[in-house]
Amino acid sequence: MRVAAILFIAVCLFLAGATASRAYVSNSNLWLLATALVLYTLGSLSMIALMRTSGLSLAISLSSVAQLIAINAIAVLVFDERLSWHQAVASSSG
Repeated sequence: MRVAAILFIAVCLFLAGATASRAYVSNSNLWLLATALVLYTLGSLSMIALMRTSGLSLAISLSSVAQLIAINAIAVLVFDERLSWHQAVASSSG
């Protein structure tokens, strides 16, 4: 239970950081960049707690898979990015 809660917090922080950095690319507002850096830092600190609880290999594996799926969903749904057929096949095959 504790691992799932820490993983959820870490992934949410990284997703918020990725969203803020993508918004910075569109707007070039420095406060968005600062927000992204703070969120990424907090996400990394959460990952340290996750690594202490579950070990390095499990923490990195779970976090990577969860972030990959969620960040792609945000890119498509929020920022209206579209994958070409080749990118969709390459990203689904791993």
